[in-house]
Amino acid sequence: MNAKTPSTAGMDRAREMQVFATVADAGSLSSAGRRLGLTPSAVSRTIDRIEARLGVRLLLRTTRLLTLTAEGQTYLGAARRILADLDDAEQAVADQGAPRGRLRVSAALAHGRLVVVPLLKDFLALYPHILVEISLTDAVVDVAAGQADVAIRFGRLADSGLTARKLGETGRIVVASPDYLMRRGEPAVPEDLHNHDCLNFSFRRAEPVWPFRRDGVDFALTVRGPVEANNGETLTQLARDGVGITRVGAFSAEDDIRDGRLIPLLEAFNPGDREAIHTVFVGGANTPARVRVFVDYLAERLG
Repeated sequence: MNAKTPSTAGMDRAREMQVFATVADAGSLSSAGRRLGLTPSAVSRTIDRIEARLGVRLLLRTTRLLTLTAEGQTYLGAARRILADLDDAEQAVADQGAPRGRLRVSAALAHGRLVVVPLLKDFLALYPHILVEISLTDAVVDVAAGQADVAIRFGRLADSGLTARKLGETGRIVVASPDYLMRRGEPAVPEDLHNHDCLNFSFRRAEPVWPFRRDGVDFALTVRGPVEANNGETLTQLARDGVGITRVGAFSAEDDIRDGRLIPLLEAFNPGDREAIHTVFVGGANTPARVRVFVDYLAERLG
């Protein structure tokens, strides 16, 4: 039996990681096989070989569904990072260090659409070899597990091994449409909100109430209404449609306020609370060039 050299074994493992990552993305052995030019049985043997070497189950397989185990999720994150590093190494040499490759960016719905997406045109003109894959969602993606290369987050950051860079901060504002205020009247003091339809976030927040300030004293109110949503853009749209009053990031309402579709309310009681905006990524000496230049670009344009 011919023993494999370390370099050959390394190439085999890189190929195995590519197969495993493709299976996870495709959701089935047959789909992964079509993408890779392999038969489903060859894909299955590769997965079996990885599991046998590691001594753990990575996939739970049924006739219709593939599900990653906890160990599979961990291996997938590591595999994606290693494959990205390999791509970076080869592409850096081939292109004499110019940043290139796929850059996966996660941003909140409203901030992504209104702020981040408009910046992409100039970024791509600067770095034409980078392919940006942008996902707009208010769900928190796991950057450490390889679900994104860069994520833009609001508020206090959870403790993690990720590197964070502050991009700026935003305030919050209470708004309603002229139509709603014509029908229901304008609240004069925060306590009047108890008699109004208030549109709130559905996910758990650091402060599940609306804060206000009167005569230098901060206080908060619990408000209720007919609709809750998991993102500020939906709340802004509902307020614009006259469904109720909402409190959202100022950036998501500024165009509607300027054009008269929304009216700021209770500004005399605005506590002036600010929410930090950070970009988070896996830092260190091996951070891909495409990540570094994108973070620098955001900091320059938004800082």
